[in-house]
Amino acid sequence: MAVVFLLYVIAEVAAVWAVGSVVGVLGTIGLLIAGAFVGSWLARREGGKAMRAFMATAQSGRNPEKELTDGMLVALGGVLIMLPGFVSDVLGLLFLLPPTRSVARRFWLRRAEKRAIRYANQRRGPVMVVDSEVVAEEPRPKNHPVIEGRIVEG
Repeated sequence: MAVVFLLYVIAEVAAVWAVGSVVGVLGTIGLLIAGAFVGSWLARREGGKAMRAFMATAQSGRNPEKELTDGMLVALGGVLIMLPGFVSDVLGLLFLLPPTRSVARRFWLRRAEKRAIRYANQRRGPVMVVDSEVVAEEPRPKNHPVIEGRIVEG
């Protein structure tokens, strides 16, 4: 994790240096301040949309996983926009714009599903569920290796 942070800091310094050499010191500072203001406005707007969509979905009784993930990604994008630097501004903007946020949402939900299956297998062993009924459950000893499986719902 320390290596990733170090690479991030190096990328930010390089980006500020490159922009500063093209537009000058005052131009660079102006761009950083403008990026923070525009990003915070966009984060507030998209956060409100995500909250309204979450409330509507929850009130209708549907699963709000898409809306909840959108809200999380908008919050992450807002934090990244507020960090000084051009690399964090670009990453934050990617999380704030709906087309790129949908790509990040699909990746995040797929990753969460894999982790949930892995966690379930570690805690109770492989289980197969069909039509909300447990079909097979194999007890496993403490040192038994974890078997990757899928939870099937009808």
